[in-house]
Amino acid sequence: MPLDLQCVGAKTKVHELEYDWRTLVLYALGIGAKREELDYLYEGRGPKIFPSFAVVPTYAILGELLAISKGPYASVIHGGQSVHMLRPLPPKGTLKTQGTIKGIYDLKLLAQMVMETETTLDGEPVFRTEWQILFRGEGGFGGERRPKEEKVNPPKREPDWVAEDHVSNEQALLYRLSGDFNPLHADPAFAAAVGFEQGPILHGLCTFGFVCRAVTRMACAGDARKITSLSMQFKKPVWPGDTLRTVGYQEGNRVLLQAFAQGRDEAVIGGAYADLGG
Repeated sequence: MPLDLQCVGAKTKVHELEYDWRTLVLYALGIGAKREELDYLYEGRGPKIFPSFAVVPTYAILGELLAISKGPYASVIHGGQSVHMLRPLPPKGTLKTQGTIKGIYDLKLLAQMVMETETTLDGEPVFRTEWQILFRGEGGFGGERRPKEEKVNPPKREPDWVAEDHVSNEQALLYRLSGDFNPLHADPAFAAAVGFEQGPILHGLCTFGFVCRAVTRMACAGDARKITSLSMQFKKPVWPGDTLRTVGYQEGNRVLLQAFAQGRDEAVIGGAYADLGG
């Protein structure tokens, strides 16, 4: 297999991202923010910041760690994502981020690489992320399985809230301006060549942001600073033009989540939760 199993523990260089209110507003528009969410779109009100923004400084990290792993880029699937907020961000600053390969696991047909990043501002940690990257056809190498994690399943009852968001036909083209330039999300010929005849799919992390917005308005009264952690598994692709339906189940300070695309019964987001504080 091409994956380098000796890369576990490898770290990237420190990457810097200088950001200001334009960076934050572009990201908010990229995850579908509307004028009713003006606090996140107007510099005269901050702007406020969605915690899912934590993934933006890590895009360069992802590319470097994939190169270190020697895993085939064409076989990559984004399996899951978590962000953990440690303190609020101001409207501008310079973020410094470093990534680490924490493990490579054998899932039989797939190989899984788990990566972690830490981002600091003025020397103080502001957020951490975990990425679960899958490589199709790279399993079966006799490696260890990933340690078992807490299962996150919604209860068998009606949800406490349901949020619907239309994903515009141009959403992926807008979201990519925040730094994820994979042609799978823009080029119809490339998408077809890798098995998506319907056309370019929405970035998984754009869906991640849509769910973050749903939690913000439905469980946090519009204040995203209440979200301390957000985690989810990407189960099925979402296409621009879909309507995304997010359902939430309040369990104390944790909201269990699922998301569905219009016309499809199977969840596109599962194993998902948001932890609330403040």
